[in-house]
Amino acid sequence: MTLARCVPALTVVLCVLPGCRGPLDARIDAVVAERSREVYGATPRSIAGTGGFEGGYGEGARSPDPATAFTPSTTNPDPSSLRYTPAQEAEDVASKLTRYAEAGGESEDADALVITFERALQQAQRTGRDFLSAEESYLLAAIRLLIERHNWSPRFFNDTSVELSGNSDDGVYDHALSIINTLRVTQRLPFGGSVEASYIARATDELRETATQGYTSSNDLVLSGNVPLLRGFGTVARESRIQAERDLVYAARDFERFRRTLLVDIASDYFNLLASRDRITNQLRDLDAQRRRNQETIEKVRAGRLDPYQRDITANAVRQSEASLANLRESYILQLERFKIRLGLDPDTRIRIAELEFDIAPPSIDPDLAASLALEFRLDLQNERDRLADTERDVANARNELLPDLDLAASVGTGSDPDNVTGGFTLDPQDLDYSVSMNLGLPLDRTQERLGLRSSLIARDRSRRDYEESRDLVVVDARTAVRQIDLARFRLELAEDQIEINERGLEALRLRDDADPQSILDRQNALLDARNSRDQNRTDLRNAILEYLLVTGQLRVSPDGTFLPLPGMDPVAVPVSPDQGDDQIVPDEPLLGDDGDDDAEGDDAEPVS
Repeated sequence: MTLARCVPALTVVLCVLPGCRGPLDARIDAVVAERSREVYGATPRSIAGTGGFEGGYGEGARSPDPATAFTPSTTNPDPSSLRYTPAQEAEDVASKLTRYAEAGGESEDADALVITFERALQQAQRTGRDFLSAEESYLLAAIRLLIERHNWSPRFFNDTSVELSGNSDDGVYDHALSIINTLRVTQRLPFGGSVEASYIARATDELRETATQGYTSSNDLVLSGNVPLLRGFGTVARESRIQAERDLVYAARDFERFRRTLLVDIASDYFNLLASRDRITNQLRDLDAQRRRNQETIEKVRAGRLDPYQRDITANAVRQSEASLANLRESYILQLERFKIRLGLDPDTRIRIAELEFDIAPPSIDPDLAASLALEFRLDLQNERDRLADTERDVANARNELLPDLDLAASVGTGSDPDNVTGGFTLDPQDLDYSVSMNLGLPLDRTQERLGLRSSLIARDRSRRDYEESRDLVVVDARTAVRQIDLARFRLELAEDQIEINERGLEALRLRDDADPQSILDRQNALLDARNSRDQNRTDLRNAILEYLLVTGQLRVSPDGTFLPLPGMDPVAVPVSPDQGDDQIVPDEPLLGDDGDDDAEGDDAEPVS
């Protein structure tokens, strides 16, 4: 592929369409060519030689600051400067995978960060990026409210203006310097309008008459107000304050809901890590059993008690188990690294996941009762319900916009004595100026307002439907959560029974001298599947319990992010299932290190068919 093909297709089309080229096309080509030289390292042939860009930003427009530079630097070396090294066929890939597992997996070092269940929840609230973003959204809502509250408090302003003016008469100029300082305070009224008190000081100096004391000054104190009587009167005037106050409540609910959801997500990741580690342990156990089966088969083939092809069956089973172990280790490393990123830790941080010490006993609750609790406690549903009330208020405000404009304005003020040019200020009740006015604006054109009312009605109806849908989904989710708990419990019991059945069947086959290796292999695989199913169903049950608490609004999180048990929710110790028989002994091997493959097939083992 040529370098020219890297240019966006739309630009190429613009450059080659017949009959459409002109000065503007040339300028577009020039800009694209300039940027392409910087990004691709060379100018694509399809746009080369189109000339310069008139009035363009040359090298002089570049800035040493990367944040303000017109053209940020791009690292995109030419293909000739890159190198690709093919892997050697004789390379020991298994050893490389073991090194990857040792470098990216859990650390057994004494200084490794031990992540317990509680530590994971606390860490997510300290350094988790999702939590920090949600917290900032909450703080931004609080800042918006503070700004709105400030707008409704008395606000002080001081404006100073200086003006130099002059006029001429037959070439002779008279100059005047005027300084005006206005100190005012404004206050918005809760029912609409505002009042303002201002103190105005003026000073004027005729510059050509400074020697004859041409300086004059005056002072005024004015109290004014403007109040709407129809349109804009009432609660509609406080709409911005009302909405800001309510938005902070919504943000608080959203933030608390997020904290609870984050706990469930982090707990789910933690439980899944434990389940993945259990699968690795089960696979190690299976690999050890497969190797012993293979060695037994080799001995029986040598003794002439089995056909040689039986050895190939068990040897293939060993290789398949080794491949499955490698896949499980890689998946676990990926889960672990993503979990560290989720907690806000550096990916290179060496951690060790601690075992879970306690579980929560499954609840005994009726699905309908769970639905009623969810309808009462769910914070996100309360937000939708209150936002529906906001749309009702929006409709009322839109109706207010259809009313005529009837505004009342009044002002009263007093100033310095006009005969006293030095600006002496006296407040004399008998020397007051006042004005009262009323303005009526008939609603002759309210097309936009009527359309706005229609839009508000549609938004209200849509919000009502959304709330009803959310309410129904909450009911469905609560009932489903209860059923999922019972389903996980049932599947866990079945998996434990299957383990027992397969262990007994495998032991019976081992006691038979003429047992078919394929039959033993099938039973061993069934036992492995049962163990994995048991561990996964235990994880599903833990997740289902937390999900039930979340969807019913009963989950509670402490300020440091840890789980708060409810009254009657006594933690129970995590059950440890004892393994029986030789096939259940876990080999003394690291979960993510060397799998101990020391050529269990023997020196004279035949190749795998």
